[in-house]
Amino acid sequence: MKAFLRRIISGLAVDYADIRIEQSEVTRVLFRGRELDDIGQGFEKGGCLRVFSRGNWVVASFNRVDEGLRELAVELAAQVAMLPAREGGVVRLPAFEEVILLPKEYDPRTVMLEEKQQLIRHYNNILLNTAGIVSTVSGYQDSHRVVCWYSSEDRYIEHEFAWCGFSCRAIARDGTNIQDYGESVGKTMGFHSLKNREAMVERVAKIAVDLLKAEPVQAGLYTVIIDPLLGGVFAHEAFGHLSEADHIAENERLRRLMQIGTRYGIDELTIVDDATLPNEKGSYRYDDEGTAAERTELIKNGVLTGHLHSRQSAYQMGEPVTGNSRAVSYRYAPIVRMSNTFIEPRDKTLEEMVEGIDYGLYVAGSRGGMTELEGFTFSSQYAYLIEKGKMTKMVRDVTLSGNVFETLHNIDAIGKDLVMHGGLGGCGKAGQSPLPVGTGAPHIRIRNVVIGGR
Repeated sequence: MKAFLRRIISGLAVDYADIRIEQSEVTRVLFRGRELDDIGQGFEKGGCLRVFSRGNWVVASFNRVDEGLRELAVELAAQVAMLPAREGGVVRLPAFEEVILLPKEYDPRTVMLEEKQQLIRHYNNILLNTAGIVSTVSGYQDSHRVVCWYSSEDRYIEHEFAWCGFSCRAIARDGTNIQDYGESVGKTMGFHSLKNREAMVERVAKIAVDLLKAEPVQAGLYTVIIDPLLGGVFAHEAFGHLSEADHIAENERLRRLMQIGTRYGIDELTIVDDATLPNEKGSYRYDDEGTAAERTELIKNGVLTGHLHSRQSAYQMGEPVTGNSRAVSYRYAPIVRMSNTFIEPRDKTLEEMVEGIDYGLYVAGSRGGMTELEGFTFSSQYAYLIEKGKMTKMVRDVTLSGNVFETLHNIDAIGKDLVMHGGLGGCGKAGQSPLPVGTGAPHIRIRNVVIGGR
């Protein structure tokens, strides 16, 4: 493949060029209630060709992989030559070659479709056989992808990826009161990593039923403890996206807010993006610009220390390239994206954090939310009141909102119990979704959080 890709882009009159060929296979199984709603497998093959010259990119995606791609490359080179010159460049990397293969047991294609269907049917039946549960949505997904990438620097990387996961959502009803709760898991360790998850599925059913008796939370200002799932979502959505340097480079206000050296939290606060973590959904060895993955500390000991970069944004800002240029598929050019974003653990136990609250909330799970620069709003799946250092009754309809930077300053305790989450779905940005990512955090205690409710 390397020789073929070299023929396509060699000798072009451009500053830089790269070409990416991808071949992917996916499987899906979906139950709605007792009915098998969808089952199938899909296969795709295609690629993306990029040329860069005098500050401009021209990009094309394609499905035919043959010698005719040379004509496409020449045409793109001619198009970029007609564009007016702009400031900018890309960080250059040395010639290099590597092939990364997965262990065979991580390849979901080695498992029959029938076995995948049986597993998710088993989990779905656990939900349906729970008193109070009236319906369910349970799904399985997996993906296997091989990427062959070559650049005009004579840099070649062949990279095999795979992940699999499932989600379960239970819908409970008591008269006109309807509540639901769901969880998902997604890893790169192969189909076997999804077995023996009955305890998780039983918890999903129990919480859905418990929510029928929960009262809406009273709106107000609370000290809250957020669980690892919501803490990871906060790190990703509220701070991780602010750290993506393609936004920073083009937004003067954001450049001021995200200036290296600015203090944004207590000494114990460190937020990291790390694509090198083993077996996490957002892990990889090289990004879609052929840059080696690495660990990037965004905040270290409370101080902003890093940004996430593509080759172009690193050149623009005069900072090291970080290996965070990713595309959701061959249909798109890579853009700056997170990998596995998490808050590092410290030394507190959950019990110690709860004991330190006279009146507050323990907030768990995520129903999504929105961010606008430093402003955020997140909805949790459920919560418990904390009264005089003890968790008491469950409450629901909890929405957290505030300013990212003020909230970081208001973190006053960080737990020791880091949990990484992959799940199904992924991150969305600039029309590219779902990109596989991981999120994580330990339990975190935050003062003065605005809670919306009744």
